[in-house]
Order: sequence, then structure tokens, then C-alpha cells
Amino acid sequence: MLKGTRTAVIHRIQPISIHGQVSLDVFWTDPEDIEGEIRHARVGDETVPRDMSKGDTVVLHYVLGSVIKITKS
Repeated sequence: MLKGTRTAVIHRIQPISIHGQVSLDVFWTDPEDIEGEIRHARVGDETVPRDMSKGDTVVLHYVLGSVIKITKS
């Protein structure tokens, strides 16, 4: 996806620190995917809602095939 959005359901959020910079590994599924494949995106902790948690339905914002921001739907 060059630029756009996609709906997702959060399955797990794992904080990760790389050289002191905190990021989040966000594991999610597409609610329309029959097989329920769990996918992954790594984003900065400043780009997600503070109250995001497992089971939330969110919108993933993409640029050049990478998630750059997550918002609540």
C-alpha cells in the first residue's frame, strides 16, 4: 500500500527499547481475514493512542507500505 489506511484488531503490544529509543511491536489481525493471520508493525510509542490495548479495533495509517501511525476507530 503506497498510502492509505486499514482497519485492524490489536492482539498484543510489546514495548521494545533500541539504544534507549522506545518503540512498540504491535501484533494485529485484519477483521476481514477469515484465517486470522497475525501481522506485526513496529511504531514509535508517540504514534499510538495511550489507551490502546488488546482487543481494540484501530486504524493503521500507511505510507510506502509501512505503518506510521495508529488511531482508534
